[in-house]
Amino acid sequence: MARAIATILLMAIVLAATTPRTSTMDITDRDLASKESLWALYERWCEHHNAGRNLSDMARRFKVFKENARMIHQFNQGDTPYKMSLNLFGDMTDEEVGHMYGSCSNLRSDSGKRRQDWFTHGDVTVPGNIPLHVDWRMRGYDQRPPAVTNVKMQGECGACWAFAATAAVEGINSIRTRNLVSLSVQQLIDCDKGSFGCRGGYVSSAFKYMIKHRGIATATNYPYVAHEHDYCLMPKQKHVVTIDGFKEVPSNDEVALMQAVAAQPVIVVVDPKAFQRYGGGVFVGPCGTNRTHTMTVVGYGTTHDHDPNRRMQYWIIKNSWGAKWGENGYIRMARGAGPSKQGLCGILMEASYPVKKQ
Repeated sequence: MARAIATILLMAIVLAATTPRTSTMDITDRDLASKESLWALYERWCEHHNAGRNLSDMARRFKVFKENARMIHQFNQGDTPYKMSLNLFGDMTDEEVGHMYGSCSNLRSDSGKRRQDWFTHGDVTVPGNIPLHVDWRMRGYDQRPPAVTNVKMQGECGACWAFAATAAVEGINSIRTRNLVSLSVQQLIDCDKGSFGCRGGYVSSAFKYMIKHRGIATATNYPYVAHEHDYCLMPKQKHVVTIDGFKEVPSNDEVALMQAVAAQPVIVVVDPKAFQRYGGGVFVGPCGTNRTHTMTVVGYGTTHDHDPNRRMQYWIIKNSWGAKWGENGYIRMARGAGPSKQGLCGILMEASYPVKKQ
């Protein structure tokens, strides 16, 4: 009896901890009723997101905010498995968001060199059968430790490639050493000459840098400043975490990506335009395959709907747009969605992960 009660309590704790919490600001009909009420909503939004705006630019920003608020409110009245949000992009146009935050990967074609020279080969190894649910933010299956650090905020620095690379290395390092440590994104921005710092870059180049220089420093010893330095700083305590190589997940293969994510966090390159204003739930698109944004898949699962026909499979993906975006910085993206082999937003087209033997 005692063991049964303990099991029930443990399941309740895990369920509570893994239940997504959104970071949205609710919009009511009253908020949209007049210019005055919209201004009040805008002021609340500015305060919530610590958004400082120049007085000379306020009128234009408010006009964009007003249009976004009405569009989001109308969308959220529909019957969709996800909601939009007045998130940090509330007073920005889609084009501004894409330019400042969503264009940081795949700036030029290097796929031939990447496939031939940069990636080691061999299938990812998953002990036993693939589990039905994986969440590396929590304790992993087979009693493995958590493998995900806190959500970061890239700001107006196009370094999603560096955030995703460090997140994946943080994950495999924790799995191998049982020591979860936040790693330096800034070191990659300043020192990886195969990428372009805040102007975009490549996860494969970041991995090559870590291998060549025998590791990477912690975020504490080489902190993030959201812009490029004119030099590559060598911290006193450097190269604290190393990797031995990196591998590519077979393209357009959902089972292969599940196998990889069951073993460790995995990097993907996706089209971000359709989910810029995502606020929570399971994102189902529609979405293109103009893959300009890099994120880290840290798990997958299925919604707990009482009606089996309404249950949805999803990926759990860590972003670098701060904890006030999406579900505390994460997005649940539909898995097995649509007829395309490329996956929603091209998630199955280009995935990779670091290798660490011990």
